[in-house]
Amino acid sequence: MKKSSRSADVYLRFLQLSEAIRGLPSLPPLDPLEERILAWVARAAREGERLCVRDMMARHELGAPATIHSRLKSMRTKGWIALADTEDARRKQIELTPGALRHFDRLARCMLRATRA
Repeated sequence: MKKSSRSADVYLRFLQLSEAIRGLPSLPPLDPLEERILAWVARAAREGERLCVRDMMARHELGAPATIHSRLKSMRTKGWIALADTEDARRKQIELTPGALRHFDRLARCMLRATRA
């Protein structure tokens, strides 16, 4: 068997560590589309971008607006996102919850541990 590269080893350790944190008491799991939406919301938040429900529903690569809306509702119920008021009462801004931020912190620690090993 061919020896794997250092980069592959780091990534595989990260996968193993990140799987371990999925077993810890936390927020309910997300389906694959919800994970994509969460990543989109997290990137927007990191860039200081305000992301509204209507903005997400316009993302055709994520599916039909009704599908996106149902996933946002599910993610809100599961505690991953919250909806905040904006200047326009008809628009709601999507925000990460403290639980979602803790999840990203745990993943970051997994990445750091994987690179140290």
